[in-house]
Amino acid sequence: MLKREIYLSRIRGFYDSDLIKILVGIRRCGKSVILKQIMDEIKENGIEENHILYINFEFVEFEDLKDYKKLNSYIKEKIKDNKKYYIFLDEIQNVEKFEIIVNSLRASLENISIFITGSNSKLLSNELSTVLSGRYVLFNIYPLTYKEYIELTGKDPKDEENFWDFVKWGGLPNRVQFTNEINIKDYLHSVFDSIILRDVVERLGLKDTILFNLILQYLIDITGREFSANNIIKYLKSEGKITSTETLYTYLDALCKALIIQKIYRYDIHGKAILKTLNKYYMTDLGIAQIKNNNFEINKCFAIENVVFNELVARGYEVYIGKLNPGEIDFIASKSGERKYFQVAYLLSDNKVEEREFGALRKIEDNYPKYVISLDKTDFSQNGIMHKNIVDWLLGDD
Repeated sequence: MLKREIYLSRIRGFYDSDLIKILVGIRRCGKSVILKQIMDEIKENGIEENHILYINFEFVEFEDLKDYKKLNSYIKEKIKDNKKYYIFLDEIQNVEKFEIIVNSLRASLENISIFITGSNSKLLSNELSTVLSGRYVLFNIYPLTYKEYIELTGKDPKDEENFWDFVKWGGLPNRVQFTNEINIKDYLHSVFDSIILRDVVERLGLKDTILFNLILQYLIDITGREFSANNIIKYLKSEGKITSTETLYTYLDALCKALIIQKIYRYDIHGKAILKTLNKYYMTDLGIAQIKNNNFEINKCFAIENVVFNELVARGYEVYIGKLNPGEIDFIASKSGERKYFQVAYLLSDNKVEEREFGALRKIEDNYPKYVISLDKTDFSQNGIMHKNIVDWLLGDD
């Protein structure tokens, strides 16, 4: 089993904290595995089995506990002494009013440490923030990084065929069990269908799955490019769907809440302000993008840009598009008061492309690290701007 150290290293310091530990991520990205790895580490630290309580609300045997009052009684009955108890509630969004029960347990029992997971951003909702204000710590969990994909499969990381397999079919852990493309597609379709059914249709009450598919296909086609509501409405009209701007944004919000796509805002580098217009969307998993793609071949330029974005958020960065006057920077990545700038290119194929990528970074007049990422194996570093081969960068340390 792949030990997902990229997340465990961040969570360990909170194992015994009374803060509620929330792990949120797209379905089948590996949250349950991380919970089990946390439980294993807790056992290795000498905690007895009967002081570890695991409930997965997708299991039939826990169906009755989706009633929050029954869940409350069940957990309290398991607390037999004053020693520390570790409570793991997996896919808790299936419990009605789960935020109330979680807060009640935290407030009424001093000897517990609570971990919860969920597959949609209801766990980030205003209601949750209000009820648990200042009493939780959130960990975003993502599909496998390229480095984790290599560790799990044992494949040669420098083999371009393996890199493009990762780019094409994404990083949902269970998909690596399959080598036949038909099997991979069937698996990814089943994951996508379960997301739409459970996290969109059932939970949010939006039932036009054709509209969801059309919007998603459009977003895949414009990955890495500015989003325009007017353009997508025109596209939907051409496909026989007359839709208002309000309806469009309702469905976009639903796709974000289901964690299928991620919105990225612009940051004005000179004005030092976050801008709420002309944002972009990136796919959480490129395998989902592949099965929903209208085109036979993926756009490799924008696909590797998406890979870099996903790697940055997996490493714990806040990521923005950088606005220059004129022009833009692909990504600004911030963490712990530090900042990095990134330009992403498929290949630095000629002097014009090289000047475009490096020239944009030269316009930034600060001393934070600046990178150009591409598939080139020749080092084009210049004027303090570092050039990295994308595979080497993905395999490297942060």
